[in-house]
This record gives sequence, C-alpha cells and structure tokens, in this order.
Amino acid sequence: MTQMLLYNESTQRVEETAVRVPSEGEVAWVPLIAASQEEIERVLRDVFCCHPLIVEDCVKLNQRPKLDRYDKHLLLTFFEVGQDLTTIETEHVIGPNYVITVAPQSASSVEAAERDFRAAPERFMTFSGVILYRLLDRCVDDYADLTDKVENVLDKHERAVFRNPHVKIAGDVFRLKRKLHTIRRIMADEKAALAQLTHHQFPYTREEADVYFIDIYDHVSRVLDSIDGFRESLSGLLELQINMKSDRMNEIMKTLTIVSSIFLPLTFVVGLYGMNFHDMPELRWKYGYPAVLLVMAVIAGSLWWFYKRKKWL
Repeated sequence: MTQMLLYNESTQRVEETAVRVPSEGEVAWVPLIAASQEEIERVLRDVFCCHPLIVEDCVKLNQRPKLDRYDKHLLLTFFEVGQDLTTIETEHVIGPNYVITVAPQSASSVEAAERDFRAAPERFMTFSGVILYRLLDRCVDDYADLTDKVENVLDKHERAVFRNPHVKIAGDVFRLKRKLHTIRRIMADEKAALAQLTHHQFPYTREEADVYFIDIYDHVSRVLDSIDGFRESLSGLLELQINMKSDRMNEIMKTLTIVSSIFLPLTFVVGLYGMNFHDMPELRWKYGYPAVLLVMAVIAGSLWWFYKRKKWL
C-alpha cells in the first residue's frame, strides 16, 4: 500500500501515513514510484478525483515535457537524466495542498527530495508550490553532473585524437550526439513548461516563490546552452580527426615523394651504366666504380641539402 508524507502546519511535523486527501492545515507529498497501474489509477482517480486524461498520462508515461491545466489539478511532465545519459520520465500532479509524483523507477532526485522533506518539512512542505520546487530543483541539480560527464568524455576523446588521429571514436561520438539530441529536445520542452510556472499562471504557489522557479528556469537554460556547445564540439572533433588524418597522410606522401626524387637520378646513373655497350670507357677504368658511387653520393647529398634549404624536410 502506498504511503505519503503528510506535514501538519500546526505541529510542524511530518509523518508517513496512508494515502488520503489532506485536510486544511495539512500538506502532502505522494510518491508513486514504480507503482502498479492499479495503484496509480486508485490513487489518482478514486482518492484525488483527477481528470481521466491525467490518469491516462500517468499510466502510459510516454509524454514530452509539458504543463497541462485542468479544473482542480496541474500536470507537469519532467525528466531525470541518469549518469549514463538515460532519461526517466516523471509526472507531477499538483493540487491545492498536495503533489503526487509518478515515476516508473526510483530516481536520485526524488530520493534526495524525500530526504529533504523528512529532514526539514517546515521549509519544503509548507505548500504544494514549494514541494514542486524542491523536486524540480533536485532534478535540475543532477543536470550539472550531466555537463561534467560530457565534458570529461569530450576531453578524453580530444586527447585520444591528438595522441593518435586514427583512433576509432566515430561510433562513440555519434552515439553521444544522438543522446545529446534527445536530451536537448527534452530540456527545450522543459524550459517552455517552466516558463509557465509563474505566480499569475501557477495557482498553487506564492509570490515570493516565483524567484525560485526563475532560478530553475535559468539553470535549465544554461544546461541547454552547454549541450549546444557540446554538440558543436563533437562535430568539430570529428572534423579535427579528419584534418589530422589528412595532414598525416600529406606528410607521408611528401616523405615518399622526396625519397623517390632522391633515388630517381641515382636510378638513372645505375641504368646508364647497366647498358651493354662495348665502347664505354668508364667500364675499364680502374677507379670507375668508386667514381660512380661518389657521383651518386654527391647527387643524393645535394638534393637532400636543397630540400632542407627549402624546408621541405
């Protein structure tokens, strides 16, 4: 049976109790984490009388980030991003004095928020708006770990390319770009949903809490800008690898060309004296062989000096 955290404003204490609609002077957070379909439907439909579309969205869990408004409730879809860049969809149903969180599995941000609710309920459970803020704030804090992880991966790939331009990183880079594309789309929708969480459009908060939702909005905006920069850096990394491969190939071809050009006149000299003519005076000369070797050495040395002077070597 699902339990909820119930905060009593008069006693300023929180207790864990069976799910029910909180009375006046009470504020509740209901975590439906990895709950069955029957339990989700019972809590949302039978206990809190949510709109059928809210129940359907929370059961299917196949939504993009959004903020839907109904007569008595708001539905906010948000995403947790794991260390492996996988995403966990989380539905938050907001009522006058309660928040219901639906997730298919446990998420670090939800666990951290629960610890905050238990440790300091007088700060984080005074009204439904501040409960939602704490849940979103913990989720957005985990986005900072995302940027650090991607930066480390990008730095590792850059160092690998500089060590060896032929290292095979294209597959990893393309997979990372696809994940970042998905996360960017999610965060762009989250940014639009957060823009609606203002005092005039969000009925279950207080005016002084607006600045906190603006802070979350700014945080998501910064992470979104970082992801755009990462995608450009990944594309630039592949271009850098291609250019370094081309430069390395050009160096190899230049070296082979220089070696070939040095041996070309030597091959001519050897071929000249390899002809079978009787009237070649050098063939019977006592010092003919060392003289030819000397000429070949002078030719090779002169070409090497010329290439060195031209800075082709």
